Amino acid sequence: MNPPSRRLRLALVITAVLLLAGGSLGYVLHARHRERPSGQQADASFGTSEPGLYFRDAVGGRIARQVDPGLPRVTGGPSCDRFHTAGDHALCLRKLPGVPARTEALVLDRRMREVRTVTVPGIPNRARVSPSGQVLSWTTFTTGDSYNTAAFSTRTAILDLRTGYLIKSIEQIPLTLDGARHHDSDVNYWGVTFAADDNRFYATVSTRGTTHLVEGDLHAWSAKALRENVECPSLSPDGARIAFKKKVSDDPRSPWRLYVLDLTTMREHPLAEQHGVDDQAAWLDDTTVAYALPGRDGRASDIWSTRADGTGEPALLTPGGSSPAGVG
Repeated sequence: MNPPSRRLRLALVITAVLLLAGGSLGYVLHARHRERPSGQQADASFGTSEPGLYFRDAVGGRIARQVDPGLPRVTGGPSCDRFHTAGDHALCLRKLPGVPARTEALVLDRRMREVRTVTVPGIPNRARVSPSGQVLSWTTFTTGDSYNTAAFSTRTAILDLRTGYLIKSIEQIPLTLDGARHHDSDVNYWGVTFAADDNRFYATVSTRGTTHLVEGDLHAWSAKALRENVECPSLSPDGARIAFKKKVSDDPRSPWRLYVLDLTTMREHPLAEQHGVDDQAAWLDDTTVAYALPGRDGRASDIWSTRADGTGEPALLTPGGSSPAGVG
């Protein structure tokens, strides 16, 4: 074989090696891309500095803003499964791909830029930011995916951005129930809501088959049960009332109804919404709460509002949305 033929064969071998290497690299990069969460980042111009209703848009799962029910929504926020915002920060929960189930909790600033990311076990369930934006909480389902069954377990965390301290689970907080320290191992917490002082909080605790409203003190590291049959509390801006879902039926299609509890008198009243609400309501102001209901025309959910005093009629705020949070 003459020298030119040997050089040609050598060139073909080198080309084949390069093609194989390039294909392997392409496969690795493709695999790494597939392992990443599918959530999109926020557009550079999207943030929570503008007043309005912020929510998860059912089309694409990205966070959107609507100034008025009659105006078009502004899209461009990050992709989230659960969302809440207040003060200087927002909280975005994303379900990560793969088994076992994991959730990525993203802390965002007002321009929707990531400040901190925490990965926790479970499916995204509840997200809350304190009025100042400095303390955040999230709940995930670690077993099951509904409160309407005995076979579920939750994990609720609290993150203090002032110190950077993360409480991975509040189940170990000393709990007082019926005037005595409660030690049962079946305790589950979910649905935290914060007072304006960034110390006091309210949440649901479940034990022995019963749910309770608890008041917690982060500095004292203590919690006490206040009332039975209170789930997913939401503290009003004036700190005087709690909107919550109350179990009123054993019908699995509609077991809960929205109520408001006066924390001074401990009297409660139902709201005008007659449909079953499986959501942690959000106060838009001191007179109105918003919440998600199963959507019409095949939509996953719609956002409605109703008066906190129980009068009037519910109003459709945003079709095709969930996780409402009012900024203004």
